[in-house]
Amino acid sequence: MQVYQGLDVLTNKVPLYEQNGVPHHLLGTVSSDVEFTAKKFRDSAIPIISDILSRNRLPVIVGGTNYYIQAVVSSFLLDESVEDMSETYSRDHPGTEQTNHMPDILGDSCNYNYDLLKELDPVAANRIHPNNHRKINLYLSLYARSGVLPSKLYQGKAAENWGRVDNSSYRCCFICIDAALPVLDQYVEHRVDCMIDAGLLDEVYDIYNRNANYTLGLRQAIGVREFENFLQAYFSDRMDDEMSDSSDETLLKLSTRIDDKLFKENIRGILISSCDNPQKVMLEEAIDKVKANTRRLVRRQKRRVNQLQTLFGWNISYVDATEYISKKSDECWAVQVVGPAVKMIRSFLNKDDSNGRTLDGESKTSTDTVQRDLWTQYVCKACGDRILRGAHEWEQHKQGRGHRKRMLSLRKSQSSSPA
Repeated sequence: MQVYQGLDVLTNKVPLYEQNGVPHHLLGTVSSDVEFTAKKFRDSAIPIISDILSRNRLPVIVGGTNYYIQAVVSSFLLDESVEDMSETYSRDHPGTEQTNHMPDILGDSCNYNYDLLKELDPVAANRIHPNNHRKINLYLSLYARSGVLPSKLYQGKAAENWGRVDNSSYRCCFICIDAALPVLDQYVEHRVDCMIDAGLLDEVYDIYNRNANYTLGLRQAIGVREFENFLQAYFSDRMDDEMSDSSDETLLKLSTRIDDKLFKENIRGILISSCDNPQKVMLEEAIDKVKANTRRLVRRQKRRVNQLQTLFGWNISYVDATEYISKKSDECWAVQVVGPAVKMIRSFLNKDDSNGRTLDGESKTSTDTVQRDLWTQYVCKACGDRILRGAHEWEQHKQGRGHRKRMLSLRKSQSSSPA
């Protein structure tokens, strides 16, 4: 989200005075309405990385969304690199006709659906969640362009190399700054409150557009869409008030622009008011949703990092920032986070590369990973028909506390039922 222009508080962009003379690339360079995919990030980042390496400097990729980092460092990455995959398939299967096999039912519509994908390619449909409309559209558009089923592309070398780094053009040092979940949850609560104080509501007000698509670009960020219902109600009330005071439509449009500053002040006033009116209740609920969705994101990212190790063979070193987050001590940060991280990087840069890679060389080693079953779809009836993708995700789900509690409750209810 930091590549987009705007929402500097919400996306936590590093201000210039904190960059300490270190060049930070791609910050605030993309229009907020553009869908900036992992492939676009890869295509933007690689020339910058190449330029940095040519000057004997060390590129540092900071995230963020791990899937985007994976797109940069992996030789193959499915879904976002369908053009590359199509070219790979064509080379491996000479004579394949690249014709349009998309049924007429699609026409020019973008409202592709999961049932259609299941009909065309049930194997590919089995790999993605029925509610993941972006990937459903991606798979169907891939088929429309190439005439090749997605499940056929995602086989052979492409599937073997997908997401791995032992075939990468780069030698990578992965460091994950982690902390205990209870501490991270407290940090999320505090951080959202700080963002509200720093002007988050003003940013959300400025980007609000009743007719905008909140599933694309910057508006899909956590901290934006949660306020949509409040802002709709807020503007509706304000417009009703102004319409009752003015019959001149031109004057009304002018006054709404002039009063933007006043409207923002009113929103802040609603939040700090002592009375629990409906608007304040809606605003507080929106803030609580931001906190809850951020906590969920933390858990998804933790699971994702674990998958990068177990499924893709990434060698990730961990730095524990639990004490720093708890104490907010500069000394703690220097000793327990910066110190260990610098030691890891120095060891990485100084180690003997006889069995590894140069920064732009080929890999001579590989990391063993668990068997990657990414195409089997599992449905957990006990958890309300929750859909899991792949054996690894299914096994993790079965070991989860929520699933085990539901299974225990289900067994108890079955044992207490009359024979």
